[in-house]
Amino acid sequence: MRSLPLPLALTARLAPVAVLATAGWALSSGPDSSPAAKDGTPPDTTGRSASAPATQAATKTYAAAPAPCGSLAGKTVTSLVPGAKAAGKEIPSTDAKARRTCSWNALKGYDYRWLDVSFEVMESEEAAQKSYKERVADRSGGGEVPGLGDAAYSVVNLTTEDKQQTREGTVLVRASNALVMITYNGSDFESKKAPSTDEINKGAIKAAKEAVAALADGQA
Repeated sequence: MRSLPLPLALTARLAPVAVLATAGWALSSGPDSSPAAKDGTPPDTTGRSASAPATQAATKTYAAAPAPCGSLAGKTVTSLVPGAKAAGKEIPSTDAKARRTCSWNALKGYDYRWLDVSFEVMESEEAAQKSYKERVADRSGGGEVPGLGDAAYSVVNLTTEDKQQTREGTVLVRASNALVMITYNGSDFESKKAPSTDEINKGAIKAAKEAVAALADGQA
């Protein structure tokens, strides 16, 4: 099939999607709110420094977000986003140590695919748990993904604009004090139909598994 330029309706959607990919991850839960030692704590008569509270606050599995564009194997990228360059494009972040996102998108013939992989590292596991629960609550209609991270949730939605269907899957994973989010969507501009729910959901979960593995490898 011959290639053709992006339809105007899709082109108009791409800019806000890229902005939302960054803005959504900017909504972190903020610094660790665990209580610190109060002034007036009795001195340690054993001669050791009273540093336990500070040590507890600093304890976390992940200290920084990994390079997102290297989190997926090249063959995974090309299978999920045919026609895309495996290198991907990293979206600028206000705090690259805490949150990073990479995007791949391509139109091959009449088939369009978009894939985002995002990492966010928080100050504590409690903060990540809270953010995970809030984000899952905002995405009703999905279900848990067993065996992925400490907790994982997947949901797929279908939208229609100007008779063109787009199906989008989201997988959100919490691993200790880090969150990993995958966004994967697609459209067929010849049939006006979207890929099946099964295709989008399986693709998003596959990307999520590799991204979580990359997160763990970065701490080795």
